[in-house]
Amino acid sequence: MKLKLKKRMKVMKKALHMELREHKSSFIVYVVLRLLVILMMILQIFNRNYENVFLCILTLILLIIPSFIQINLKIELPTALEITILLFIFAAEILGEIQAYYLKFPFWDTVLHTVNGFLMAAIGFALVDILNRSKKFSIQLSPAFVAIVAFCFSMTIGVVWEFFECGMDQLFGLDMQKDTIVHTIKSVMLDPTKSNRPVGIRDIQSVMVNGQDLGLGGYLDIGLLDTMKDLFVNFIGAVVFSILGYFYVKKRGKGILAKRFIPRLKSKDADFLEKAEEEERKEELQAKETSQN
Repeated sequence: MKLKLKKRMKVMKKALHMELREHKSSFIVYVVLRLLVILMMILQIFNRNYENVFLCILTLILLIIPSFIQINLKIELPTALEITILLFIFAAEILGEIQAYYLKFPFWDTVLHTVNGFLMAAIGFALVDILNRSKKFSIQLSPAFVAIVAFCFSMTIGVVWEFFECGMDQLFGLDMQKDTIVHTIKSVMLDPTKSNRPVGIRDIQSVMVNGQDLGLGGYLDIGLLDTMKDLFVNFIGAVVFSILGYFYVKKRGKGILAKRFIPRLKSKDADFLEKAEEEERKEELQAKETSQN
């Protein structure tokens, strides 16, 4: 059992190396980002910031996942899509979390959620389009239906992510749902008549909690506006790609931009797992012949 597992790991490692080197541009991006993450991890170790060390290790694992998926699911990720995913991971984990870009640049989180909506729509689109083009299935779905499914898939991923952020905030006291300073609030809880009538407070300049002024210059909205903003920009990204995908299917693959982001099934000559297994069998056979001689 242990020998089989060791053999499987060796084959997988060889297949990953083949996959990573398949596209020169994405391989260069992968190597550069990996080196930057390793350098960041060394720096965090010297600073004894072990939480960030964990984030660096997580990022290294995430960077290899696209290749791992391509090998095991036999799905080809276009170079543009793969590079975008790699940059997205680096921007979210290293720049966003460790370098605090989420706080330094207010638009950083918004841009990432927009890109996420776009990418998830592309992946959702591919899930249906691959089945739609398969000869094993007699059902042919309309371009509009495929686009709607891609849009719904992207929005579902966005909602699930917001659930995750809320769960992390509630269970572990994090602040993934970033707060917003507002100067006007309306709430039925402020209605003294208890008649479900929203009562507003305008021009809020300061808020005190337990007798202490928070010094924020306004009222602190706890995550709601951030969540709605994230879902809205996710919606924009999903709509944009769904429209591109619609015309891609309608014109059967002529959409240049959409084509660069839609995963597809691997061709037989790009099945690196099978190639790695074949090379391993040849090496075992050569070793066996050598030992017999």
